[in-house]
Amino acid sequence: MVFSMQSARPLQYPKRMSFMFPMSSMSSVSYMPSMPSMSSPQMSSGSVNPIRLLKGGELVWLNNVPPSRTLLEVLREDLCSTATKEGCGEGDCGACVVVLGEAVAGKVEFKAVNSCIRLAHSVDGMAVWTAEDIGGDSQLHPAQEALVQCHGSQCGFCTPGFVMSLFAMYQNHTAKGKPITRELAQAELSGNLCRCTGYRPILDAAQMLDTLPSALLDESGLLQKLELLAQANQSSEANLHDKAAYQLPTSLTSLLKTRAQNPSAQIVAGTTDVGLWVTKQHRQFDQIIDVTKVAELLRIEDYPHHIAIGAAVTLNDAFAALSKARPQLKDFAARFAGLPVRNSGTLGGNIAGGSPIGDSMPLLIALGANVVLMSRRGSREFALHDFYTGYKTNRLAADEVLAWIKVPKPTQDEFLRIYKISKRFDDDISAICLGLNFQIEDGIIIKASIGVGGVAATPVRAIKTEAACAHKPWAIATIDHAAAVLRAEFSPISDMRASSTYRTRVLGNLLQRFWLESQGLRHINLESFTLPDSQVGDQ
Repeated sequence: MVFSMQSARPLQYPKRMSFMFPMSSMSSVSYMPSMPSMSSPQMSSGSVNPIRLLKGGELVWLNNVPPSRTLLEVLREDLCSTATKEGCGEGDCGACVVVLGEAVAGKVEFKAVNSCIRLAHSVDGMAVWTAEDIGGDSQLHPAQEALVQCHGSQCGFCTPGFVMSLFAMYQNHTAKGKPITRELAQAELSGNLCRCTGYRPILDAAQMLDTLPSALLDESGLLQKLELLAQANQSSEANLHDKAAYQLPTSLTSLLKTRAQNPSAQIVAGTTDVGLWVTKQHRQFDQIIDVTKVAELLRIEDYPHHIAIGAAVTLNDAFAALSKARPQLKDFAARFAGLPVRNSGTLGGNIAGGSPIGDSMPLLIALGANVVLMSRRGSREFALHDFYTGYKTNRLAADEVLAWIKVPKPTQDEFLRIYKISKRFDDDISAICLGLNFQIEDGIIIKASIGVGGVAATPVRAIKTEAACAHKPWAIATIDHAAAVLRAEFSPISDMRASSTYRTRVLGNLLQRFWLESQGLRHINLESFTLPDSQVGDQ
């Protein structure tokens, strides 16, 4: 079994440089596509900062990388890290998973991400690991050795992605003395698909990690390198002109200035949506503004009556904050794509993208969330359900950015559920997503708030159904009537995920399920169904 492969490096391959000398003494090495052709990405008219990252602990410095080039392209074609594979090209299969390391609050955070849809410039200043960077000639890393011992690979195409997800688990759990349970392994490998081995031996491998000889990273040394790299990148940002092809502002003031000067630039965050425009639609961007390093937009702030989530907060961190106040959201959060997507994608990006099947919006509409838009002219605030104006269009002006999502805290009499209907339980797109938030006092529905996805051109609020419930008894007769209203309120289309008839029928059924769960019926909830460990992976 081969977990990594060292290929011959092209003559134009950028040098690797150690931190033996000050950053200022390092000479730059230009990026050049190894195989120029008519299909090669065109250089944009604006200049770009070099990409400086740590690859296997050593500095790689790349100049003139086109703004639309993906991390996977750079890894495979320019750095010859060919263990990293391209499978689906859309962040679903996990064959392209790599691990990113970033300095956060004096520690290194490790995250498995999909390199196929992650833009290369977005990892500037980070550490990157591929399967070539772990283990060695004489000893495999535990993430690799465990798969060998558990017979966790057959064709091997998906194996490097599984190795890297296991490596992230090793750093985040095993290296910190935390056990990996079966449930944790299933959750953190949900973004990796295997079509021949079956998942049982792979899950066995995850639980074997702490039994193998340790392979600890020098995290303090790594942190020091990342901090030095951050200082150099801040200096480069100060010297970059306002028309640069890839902008990575680090403050809200800088972001708003950059947006005002470049209103036609493409704004990106984790690129889990825009990345598909590049890989599937072959779109190229002359100019990109990346918000993932804007300090203010990375914060989650607590207020007496709401929490404010910065637009650049990852989906994983945003759902963790929402689940802290509302634990019933934890299972739903785990079903939002796979972990590598949630580690890259942002809550603000999911909202701004405005997909009618985006999973976060029905929930946030049901919670009564508002969005805050900002520009150099000031700020504006809208209820989320009023933010959209049509299919993937919204109220953002050309010089504005989505800055904050404000989510009210739960009330004492709140009864909340969020339902996702999809063909696969994990890592799939919704056919229907329904958020229901009722305030019930003394058997009376004081207020109903309902968000729906998959039934219209935008995520929508079910206003007619809310009215059919408000100030009515919390009883089956009320729910049956409301279910009929909900089925009639929208005219969903038929597509590959579900027919119009199916969507209409399921909408009302979910409202009836909402009622049954309020009466204590739990076996109808798929999340409550579990297989014995011995059967996991055999299905």
